Amino acid sequence: MEAFESSYQGVLMAGTDEVGRGPLAGDVVAAAVILDPNNPIEGLDDSKKLTEKKREALFPLIQERALSWCVARASVQEIDQINILQASLLAMTRAVEGLAVQPEHVLVDGNKIPQWRYPAEAVVKGDSRVAAIAAASILAKVTRDREMQAMDAVYPGYGLAGHKGYPTKVHMQALEQLGPTPIHRRSFGPVKKLIEQLRLL
Repeated sequence: MEAFESSYQGVLMAGTDEVGRGPLAGDVVAAAVILDPNNPIEGLDDSKKLTEKKREALFPLIQERALSWCVARASVQEIDQINILQASLLAMTRAVEGLAVQPEHVLVDGNKIPQWRYPAEAVVKGDSRVAAIAAASILAKVTRDREMQAMDAVYPGYGLAGHKGYPTKVHMQALEQLGPTPIHRRSFGPVKKLIEQLRLL
């Protein structure tokens, strides 16, 4: 983890990241975090590089020790209306705006910055370079994974608890056999194609 934040010493800086751009089902979830330099958290890293057990252990630590944190989202309906990129930026905007302590600067994971009022910098692979972004990625991923596990009980047979909505072979076979659910993204190619096929039957 680079000391990326060192150039922002004395500045109230938030990190933000989103999870769930690739799945065929479920909301895209974002988080924003302002870490407390006087209350560090060991083990922060890109959520994808951590085990589920490690993410679950870090989740409450981030909530307890951060100066401020917020989890937000864009819905499946919003994803279908404005596309996944814009929905991801919208979710991150909601997360930053939802912080109880408002930041003076925001570091955004990726190469795009939402159109908002905050001074900001995009950081490619920021979730492995900036502690605050890593913390945000963990909050977002744990939240979304838990939601997809809950959706597995609501929509059994799709394997949502396992693949979390991503287009795995198991998921694609279930989609073809059972059809899309209300939480499937109808603008995404595989789901859109399946709906068109069903209309032709």
